[in-house]
Amino acid sequence: VHRANLESAPPEQTRARQLERFNLLLSELLPHNHFYASKFKSLSMPIDWHGFAQLPFTTKPELVEDQSAFPPLGTIATYPRERYLTYHQTSGTTGRPLVVLDTPESWDWWTECWQYIYRAAGVTDRDRLFMAFSFGPFIGFWAAHAAALKLGALGIPGGGLDSKARLHLMASAQATVLLSTPTYALRLAEVARQEDIDLSQLGVHTTIHAGEPGASLPSVRDRIQRAWGAKCFDHAGATEVGAYGYTCDTQTGLHVIESEFIAEVLDPQSGQTVSEGSVGELVL
Repeated sequence: VHRANLESAPPEQTRARQLERFNLLLSELLPHNHFYASKFKSLSMPIDWHGFAQLPFTTKPELVEDQSAFPPLGTIATYPRERYLTYHQTSGTTGRPLVVLDTPESWDWWTECWQYIYRAAGVTDRDRLFMAFSFGPFIGFWAAHAAALKLGALGIPGGGLDSKARLHLMASAQATVLLSTPTYALRLAEVARQEDIDLSQLGVHTTIHAGEPGASLPSVRDRIQRAWGAKCFDHAGATEVGAYGYTCDTQTGLHVIESEFIAEVLDPQSGQTVSEGSVGELVL
């Protein structure tokens, strides 16, 4: 199905596709994944929306605990290790890192999700994307880099360099798009001032940010846009979930990629869906 058709599909068509794909996922997952087979042992297939609403939450601490109890991958791994292509783990800043492996199919899905982000930001195959990221085991912009190659754009890795060297590489490679955390975009701008580098002459027309909420905060977004003379976009994702959200040119809020994710906004106390316009917790 063409990506543009998915983005413009009517809500009822999107909902039907979500449920169909969720049932397909469960039919593949449950026979092979001990963690979810145990968690969903009372589940009746195929599931409808009423059954979906009864599903228990799965939290990151649960997944970390499972890997701690059954190292190194826990019972959450669906396939033998030989099936997997990429290895990533969460940063571990709040405790034990969570290891997440991807098969060729799931990694391709990650990069497909990033196509929505690039499309919304106006990035094309003519762009040159600079990844100001360490390229360590944290997933960071690994998927963004792979997705840039899939798009046909030039991906420029910025790992292993200090800020000054990154700025010079951006200039020599004629980067047109910067990908970084919001705070690091501001740090690069500070170093550019110290080094008398005119960011407006670099040719960067777009910045895309993740890892922090800054690019969705008007005050931070405006600082980045003024410093770089570029349009600023936000992206939301998680190692254990995927690249699920992005902002568009209107900069009025975050879009969830509903063709790939089911989003609910729930009252954290009752677990019930909140009414339109009310505040709740996003559950994917």
